[in-house]
Amino acid sequence: MTAAMHSTLVFKTIKTKTIAAILAVAAAVAIPQLFHVLGAVSGLGTAPGEVFLPMHFAIFAVGFFAGPVAGGVAGALAPLVSFWLTAMPKAPMLPFMMIELCVYGLATGLLANVKMPTLGKLLIAQVAGRAVRAGAILLGFYVFSSPIAPATIWTSLLPGLPGLLLQWIILPLLVYRVANAQNNDA
Repeated sequence: MTAAMHSTLVFKTIKTKTIAAILAVAAAVAIPQLFHVLGAVSGLGTAPGEVFLPMHFAIFAVGFFAGPVAGGVAGALAPLVSFWLTAMPKAPMLPFMMIELCVYGLATGLLANVKMPTLGKLLIAQVAGRAVRAGAILLGFYVFSSPIAPATIWTSLLPGLPGLLLQWIILPLLVYRVANAQNNDA
């Protein structure tokens, strides 16, 4: 049986899923800080984070490996914890990032055991997260007078393309490797 035929959910107990979610939140807070330091040192500011989307990797991974609850909770908490510790993301963007990353973790978790290529699962999760975020931005702007303008929906796409490309390469390889290792241990 190939790795693709087995479950990608590696963490099966509540305890391991909880630990995975905590580690994902920690990684989703720590890894972007490296990109912010790189941006500060190079004079690029927050651009490396906006280009490489480092917070997203841990959330997609925990969704794939620990399921929708761990993925959704980690996705919602990671931006909030990051804001508490580092004041990033900026306050007006915080709820939209929480919503987007929650959907990423939830969607990858729900799709983890669906029989289709990991890249397809990832693309569905990415589109779902961005679509829900776009809806939240529109709702926030037109109903709740949020300062985040609808143009943000489009202006954030192009800078993040390198990050999306890296996600398309790294995450399917990671899922494959972990599933393969899990099958070899079974």
